[in-house]
Amino acid sequence: MNKYSALLLLPFTLALPVAAQQYPAKPVRIVVPFPPGGPTDIVARLMAPKMTEAMGQQIIIDNRGGAGGAIGTEQVAKSAPDGYVLIMGTIGGLAVAKSLNPKLGYDTLRDLAPISQSVSVTSVMVIHPSVPAKNVRELLALAKKGGGKLNYASSGNGTITHLAGELLKLMAKVDITHVPYKGGAPALVALVSGEVDMSYENTLIITPHIKSGKVKGLAVTSAKRSALLPELPTIAETLPGYSASGWYGLLAPAATPKPVIARLHTEAVKALRAPDVVEKLSGQGAEPVASTPEEFATFIRSETDKWAKLVKAANMRAD
Repeated sequence: MNKYSALLLLPFTLALPVAAQQYPAKPVRIVVPFPPGGPTDIVARLMAPKMTEAMGQQIIIDNRGGAGGAIGTEQVAKSAPDGYVLIMGTIGGLAVAKSLNPKLGYDTLRDLAPISQSVSVTSVMVIHPSVPAKNVRELLALAKKGGGKLNYASSGNGTITHLAGELLKLMAKVDITHVPYKGGAPALVALVSGEVDMSYENTLIITPHIKSGKVKGLAVTSAKRSALLPELPTIAETLPGYSASGWYGLLAPAATPKPVIARLHTEAVKALRAPDVVEKLSGQGAEPVASTPEEFATFIRSETDKWAKLVKAANMRAD
């Protein structure tokens, strides 16, 4: 390359840092791949005001539900890599969807750039009060006797609620029919109304309903008991080795400039560490994580490998 060619390329090499310094110059949209009112939506809406204040541009929450989070995730993966469209991704859309659907239109770590894992959340095995079971052991006995008559709601194929249900079926050797919905909020409505028998609901949305008696909590899905609901045992106390926890995290389209990713990471972490946000999340059973982009990428890889084994063993499919 001669010096004249180099001079011609100079404006393009300078453009990236300048653009990054000016970021953000307009509102930023965070896609939540589920309907409003669900746990992913709650986390995004807690972070958005803090990030809006710090970045000087409005952070807009855009709910785009469907396919266990895969539809919204794919839309972001195919968006312009300029930092103005992000995804509050979940275990389903980021780590499980590919195993369920080999023809999926995106690959998480090829098409998305991790910013930070936001939270880790425990789920609760809950039943409608009409179901005659007082604990996990009685529920499993009921399932074995019923031969598939019991059903459970999930927030969609490949979501943590789906994985938790299939893991239980596999480990306990029971048949419980899966009924997928388009998000945590619709699944919760189905459970409270008695449309379904049981679910594995996120502590972010289920705790008030347990305390009011609208649903009955039997156990938590995490390996350890929850500080929020210490009276509930773990499922592992009945089925040793059982563990299924959900998580959410912020990502941008791949090829988003690194300085933009760095700015987003800084503000996302600040939001997650804000005392009032920590208090609200902890009070609902969610643990703020605030990892680095590299740590989040490593975590996504490990979760993808872990749940791919369950998808294969349980012969799970995208219904």
